[in-house]
Amino acid sequence: MEAAAPIARNRHVLVTALGITQILAWGSSYYLPAVLAAPIAKDTGWSLASVVAGLSCGLLLAGLVSPVTGRLIQRHGGRPVLAAGSLLLAAAHTLLATTTAYPLYLVAWLLMGLGMSSSLYDAGFATLGRLYGRGARGAITNLTLVGGFASTVCWPLSAFLVEHGGWRVACLAYAAIHVAICLPLHLWVIPPPPPAAPGPVRDRSQQASAMGGTRARFILLASILTLAAMIASMLSVHLLTLLQLRGVGLAAAVGLGALIGPSQVGARVAELLIGRNRHHPIWTMLASVSLLAAGIWLLLASHAFIALALILYGAGNGIHTIARGALPLVLFDPQQYAVLMGKLATPSLIIQAAAPSIGALLLGMGGGDLVLTTLALAATVNMGLCACLVVAVRR
Repeated sequence: MEAAAPIARNRHVLVTALGITQILAWGSSYYLPAVLAAPIAKDTGWSLASVVAGLSCGLLLAGLVSPVTGRLIQRHGGRPVLAAGSLLLAAAHTLLATTTAYPLYLVAWLLMGLGMSSSLYDAGFATLGRLYGRGARGAITNLTLVGGFASTVCWPLSAFLVEHGGWRVACLAYAAIHVAICLPLHLWVIPPPPPAAPGPVRDRSQQASAMGGTRARFILLASILTLAAMIASMLSVHLLTLLQLRGVGLAAAVGLGALIGPSQVGARVAELLIGRNRHHPIWTMLASVSLLAAGIWLLLASHAFIALALILYGAGNGIHTIARGALPLVLFDPQQYAVLMGKLATPSLIIQAAAPSIGALLLGMGGGDLVLTTLALAATVNMGLCACLVVAVRR
């Protein structure tokens, strides 16, 4: 108990520090092409699609190495892994800023992928789960509240840096930020993990039964997270195009798309308040996939309620992040939480890398209705999978 006391006392400091580093990590990696892709394409002569392909390469590699990241956090705690993530992101931005050849540009994004694997939400959740076990739910919720401002903070910052120094200066600035701000926070604030508690002793029949139930729940949860990741990735990239195909002007489409961010944060605040009643996070996941499905079906079916559709979608997407971090804590052994988060992240990140291209292919084949119909069907399937998981949990 004495060893855990300093960790408990520093919980608010830790979550605040991780929230800051999450904002900077997300804003300088996943959200970077939103501002820098056009300036990079203009300066280098590469096509915009080729520039954005760098992010897909990074996400693909991040998904492939996420299980290794989870095992490292399980074994050594989050401090060395997140600190390494800061250094990897700094190195990736330095290479981006200096490259003039497209192959080196892709190498920089592969390096960025390694950094994303060890510095974004999954690594942050795994760090909190390794420290606090089943008690990490509140810390995870608070972390998503702070991290949700990544685009709000970093898009204007990136635009300011590009306007006053160019995209290469912006990359160098982010490299300096990771070394000067994120690295010290990771090294100084994250405490070492408590020793792993021994698991309960079971005979062979109990072990076989537990493994079977765990495997089924893992497959269901991984499938739910993967479908949700596909929906979010495809819609985030193609939303403005889809709205314009439905007769909405560009300025109005941008304004409607801006509703998603506040909806995400508002839903997370509501979950934070309701979560104090200690409801099972499976209900948060069920609410998340239901809101996503309702929003997408409404977007497909009606031109009159686009704003409501995007608010519902944003709310579902917001609490999905919380459920993704909190649900594995109660479904599986919390002592193996970091390892499980790494495994769960793999298919989600891989589909995030592929979804924009799949969406572009669907747009070319059948227009916006085909994309929305595909997403609506995927969201409905996800509701069914979540209902199966509810049944498995209740058993």
